[in-house]
This record gives sequence, structure tokens and C-alpha cells, in this order.
Amino acid sequence: MNVQQAYNAWSGSYDTVENKTRDLEARAIRAMVPGARVANALELGCGTGKNTEWLAGVAQQLTAVDFSADMMQQAQQKLSLPHITFQQANIVEPWHFAADAAFNLVTCSLILEHIADLGHVFAEAQRVLRPGGLFYVGELHPYKQYTGSKARFDTGAGQVFELECYVHHLSDFTEAACQHGLRCQRLQEWFDADARGTPPRIVSFLFEKVG
Repeated sequence: MNVQQAYNAWSGSYDTVENKTRDLEARAIRAMVPGARVANALELGCGTGKNTEWLAGVAQQLTAVDFSADMMQQAQQKLSLPHITFQQANIVEPWHFAADAAFNLVTCSLILEHIADLGHVFAEAQRVLRPGGLFYVGELHPYKQYTGSKARFDTGAGQVFELECYVHHLSDFTEAACQHGLRCQRLQEWFDADARGTPPRIVSFLFEKVG
């Protein structure tokens, strides 16, 4: 089962099972992204819509993208709004769904751990952002990955499937941004139950397009 097939299989239970990573990242994006309305936003990894509804209140026009058709279908069923456009796409390929300098905000939630090369994603984000536009990234913290934590789900009959994941260190994100014309405005770490004496679960970044 590849990553796309795994998320298709996970789609039916994704919203209902306990998922501390999903829920904490939802807090992170709401705290990190400015609340002021923007004209156009692009959501990468919309999944079942855990952040899509909130982003639909931030953006006048929202393009929501996901690799998994079944995950995205869950979001579409919940959010039949005229200013949301859903697109199935693989973001490691050219972003044909996004024109140059079209967006004020791009968000990327819990998908980069499945992508080996961050460079392409950061290059495309820079391309589609307007000058001064913001790129939010929220991911499982590498500290959690160092201990073996990764995306996994119960496939039924007590079987747990672990998805293919790559470890990206904090400097990998900041270097990819620097190399592609993005400046880090904020870096924030997020802890289970706000217990700062434990390893952080989520890391979030807010980058700005330079020039």
C-alpha cells in the first residue's frame, strides 16, 4: 500500500479516531496564520477538511488540494461552499492548479513527512505566492520522528499500517526556505497538553515571500 492508497483507506475513520498530531496541528495553524482576510489562499493537504472550514473563513477564494481522492471527498461532503475549489493533485509534480503570484497565503499541513525533497515544494510555494505572501508549514516535529513516531492507522482486525515517512530536521525547512526566496517570520513548537518538559509534537513555521 503506497501513501495515496493508505490515505484513501484511512479516510473513513480519520475524523473519528484519536489523533493528537492532527488535533495539535489544527491549533497551530489557527495560532500562526494571521486572522485578517486574504483574497486567495491555497491549502496543500486538505485531507478531510480539518483546517479547510477555518481557512474558508479567512480567504475570499480558497483552493484546497489533496493527493487522496477519498480524503478530499470527505471534505467536499462537509464543505459545499461556492468559494472553495477542490483539486486532486500530487504536489511533488508541477503545480498546474496554481498560477504564478496568485495567492496571498499557502498552507501545508502534515504532508511533508511523506515527501523526500522539500526543495520542489518550497520553490513552487514561492512561485505561486504574491510578493509579501505567507507560507505556513505545520509538521510532526523531528524530535518525535527521532523516537520512531510516524503517521499510522488501524486498518482493522488489530492491524496497524505505518506510512512511508522521511525525517526533515528543523534546518532542512529553514534552508529550503532561504534557498527559494522565503524568509522565516516565526517558528513555534507545540507540546502535548502544553507540557514543555516533554518532546514537542508539532513544529510550525510561517515564511514570507521576499520581494
